Amino acid sequence: MNSLRGMTSEDLFQITWVNDPTPSPQGRQLVYVSRKTNDVRDGYSSHLRLLDLVSHQDRPFTSGEKDHSPAWSPDGSQLAFLREQDGKTQVWLIASDGGEARIVSHLKHGVSSMLWSPDGQALLVKSSVDEQAEDDKDTEDSAENKLPQEHIVDRIRMKSDQGGLWNGRRNHLFYIPLERGEATQVTSGHYDVGEYAWSPDGTSIAWITQMPEEGEDHNDYSLTNHVYRAKPDGTALEQLTPEGYSFYRLTYAPDGQSIALLASDRSYHNATLIKLYSLPHTGGELECLNSDWDVQCSHSLVGDMRSHLTPTGPIFSRDGSSILCLVTIEGSVRIAKFARDGGESRYILPAEKEFYQFAELADGQIVAAVADVWSPGDLFLYPQPDDIEAQPVQLTHSNPQLTEQIQLSSPETFWFDSSDGLRLQGWIMKPQGVVDGVKIPTILEIHGGPHMMYGFTFMHEFQILAAQGYAVMYLNPRGGLGYGQQFVNACRGDYGGGDYRDLMEAVDYALGQYDFIDETRLGVTGGSYGGFMTNWIVGHTDRFKAAVTQRSISNWLSFYGVSDIGYFFTEDQIGGNAWDDTEKLWKHSPLAYVGNVTTPLLILHGEQDLRCPIEQAEQLYIALKRRRQTTRLIRFPGANHELSRGGHPHLRVRRLEHIAGWFNEHL
Repeated sequence: MNSLRGMTSEDLFQITWVNDPTPSPQGRQLVYVSRKTNDVRDGYSSHLRLLDLVSHQDRPFTSGEKDHSPAWSPDGSQLAFLREQDGKTQVWLIASDGGEARIVSHLKHGVSSMLWSPDGQALLVKSSVDEQAEDDKDTEDSAENKLPQEHIVDRIRMKSDQGGLWNGRRNHLFYIPLERGEATQVTSGHYDVGEYAWSPDGTSIAWITQMPEEGEDHNDYSLTNHVYRAKPDGTALEQLTPEGYSFYRLTYAPDGQSIALLASDRSYHNATLIKLYSLPHTGGELECLNSDWDVQCSHSLVGDMRSHLTPTGPIFSRDGSSILCLVTIEGSVRIAKFARDGGESRYILPAEKEFYQFAELADGQIVAAVADVWSPGDLFLYPQPDDIEAQPVQLTHSNPQLTEQIQLSSPETFWFDSSDGLRLQGWIMKPQGVVDGVKIPTILEIHGGPHMMYGFTFMHEFQILAAQGYAVMYLNPRGGLGYGQQFVNACRGDYGGGDYRDLMEAVDYALGQYDFIDETRLGVTGGSYGGFMTNWIVGHTDRFKAAVTQRSISNWLSFYGVSDIGYFFTEDQIGGNAWDDTEKLWKHSPLAYVGNVTTPLLILHGEQDLRCPIEQAEQLYIALKRRRQTTRLIRFPGANHELSRGGHPHLRVRRLEHIAGWFNEHL
């Protein structure tokens, strides 16, 4: 007798997430972050755990409620990490053999990231600075600041989904010598420092940023940036990179003679693949190391388990001969090895998984954080990383309840050709207990982006729907990543065209292949771009009997002015602006077709979503209500665009319950 049960929304409260595997320089120990839900403030807590790579003993290492981002000192004697206390995050240090941690930074606005200096005597940290402040005195509790204050806006990038309205601060670098502990500001100006790195000899630092043009106060109109280098005190500043690129990540080679970069040459604008480049440490011409390999050199897989996690890479191998990087390909995120001399590039770890972070040990073994369709992620040791058939050693078992208590559905992969010749990949999940000859309702899920990808990772939402008795179908229509440059570019300027046909043809294909699908009980849902497509679908067909649209776009004309990315995203993806191209933007707006909608539509939206602001949901809801159609609007207070994967756990659970409830009611 099978005693396993189906997955529920409240199982979210029992899930543990592991990330940031950080081996000690000697390679015997590894620290990682363990994260869980809780009932306070933002609903999450995290602490560091210490794992012995020989005995596999695994124990708690820090006791804070919000400890994360570990980094060993170069000699392995100390561990630095970030700890949030009283709403502010600072750098703390703890000895490698444990004991009491001590705080080492006291910056006014806290610390967002940090790096050890190569000699282990200092830390380079990133913190925000009040752009207009005359001094660094903390005046947050002054009598004047307790009064209502107006918000003066003078830049087009006046808000972001993560940060809210711009608070007048810039992200800059500070140097903290551990002997004295007093921070010295290294960078300054009307720009934000992005990724940064030390040169191996410690004589310089490099960072990515957008410097404003001469005479400009801000750099808001540029979508490209540069790599700059300076001495550790900020002097001798020089630009290293040519014009026309967007740089995302950087790291120095062990010999200090070159820098590896993840970058886009923007030849296809926002749909351009991210590639791996090499740059001489003194600057100059970029060399693309995967110019003959049509692959996205980054992590671009959609899931509902993690939010704002920084994927690893690129990193140089210990001997400096090659570069390891995550690549997004056909539903998988894999680790690939790129020869530094431009030789053959290849995969070194297996497909049908989501590798999201990794580290190379001194002996060449790789420790990786890996998820798949049955697990949100655990740590694995790959003793023979070049042999993709070799079996790894599982180091953590963070969620035993998923296999011991819950009956999970296993997705089946399928491929088919679209009517215009594109090869499309999809998956279908069957609920347990399907009886031959009995038809079951089926839900089409559509990913966001659109330049992202569904694939081989754990999806809580899909498992819940399968447990409720639904088959779940999902695929990567044109515009998604993982299938080459032309594929990802194929939806730009054609939202609601070829991508819509791909989805409808996928449903037709599935109906022909899987006789358990009930074509009279089809549902559809998706978020962000997937919400746009859900809105588009119900305005163009009545084949779906219920729909749920999430954090969606309904009107490109208003989206242009209210989204934090609206002014450049609309121009890039649709091909126009709100005053010169009104007809074009309206033609691609689902709201223009609301008069055709008869499908019962549930609308889910976060009230603090600044990527797809809630007015998009309100316009759609009011139009449907005015037409007396079956609809409902669910507003999630305090939630931004990341609700489904990083929002407050209680709201994430309620969202899942609303989705399942709507389909239960109407299918």
